[in-house]
Amino acid sequence: MNAKVLVAYGTTNGSTARIAETIAETLDKEGLTAEARPAESVVTLLPYDAVVVGGGVYAGRWQKNARRFLRRHRRELPARPLWLFSSGPLDASASERDIPPVPGVRRAMIRFDAREHITFGGCLEKGAKGFIAHRIVESGKGGDFRDFPAIEAWAGRIAKELLGAPQGERL
Repeated sequence: MNAKVLVAYGTTNGSTARIAETIAETLDKEGLTAEARPAESVVTLLPYDAVVVGGGVYAGRWQKNARRFLRRHRRELPARPLWLFSSGPLDASASERDIPPVPGVRRAMIRFDAREHITFGGCLEKGAKGFIAHRIVESGKGGDFRDFPAIEAWAGRIAKELLGAPQGERL
């Protein structure tokens, strides 16, 4: 069975979108069919066997479109395996240690029985939208802290889990 996986994301400046695209590309390489889509563009989960949702973390909250995605699809999500990821730290901390999910994401993990959550480093560079983002970059605290080998490894673990599901069982 070739499972179809949705990688939905909420992003403000594009960093989380690139992480989601890398996850979808890795799932494809591992033998699944995956697509990365902006969270706000997803109307239904019916075509998908599994879901990965990610959002940038801003001031201790997941990006609004990622939060809205979970609310909008709250009835469909429990029928599918679900993984969550966050992006955000503008330093190497996400590569050095496990960073727990922010409280809203932790609640979503419990509510939807998510398989796993991981936090990846973020990226904030010149041209970022928003007053605070602009000030962070201007102060020299921006940069690209995404660890693409770690992102690919995590997606590989998801693929292995999905491909290991018994035939005939909804993933």
